[in-house]
Amino acid sequence: MTAWLVVVVPLVVMFFALFMERVEARLRHVAVREDEVGELLDNARPDEVRALFRFGIGRALELFRLRRVGGRAARRPRGPRG
Repeated sequence: MTAWLVVVVPLVVMFFALFMERVEARLRHVAVREDEVGELLDNARPDEVRALFRFGIGRALELFRLRRVGGRAARRPRGPRG
């Protein structure tokens, strides 16, 4: 019985480490950069703040990036500034 534990436990730990490495690689790919978040918080428009509150940082950064590259969010007419 002890011999099985000596063989099985290291294999389980090794497979768990390989699995976690794959999870970490996916998270690293979708993670946002700190400077992007800082820029968003410094220069956010009301619709981007609303998206941050309702949908999270992913949607807010998506709107912010669209505005920066001249996408749909940048072409939207702005209301009067009284």
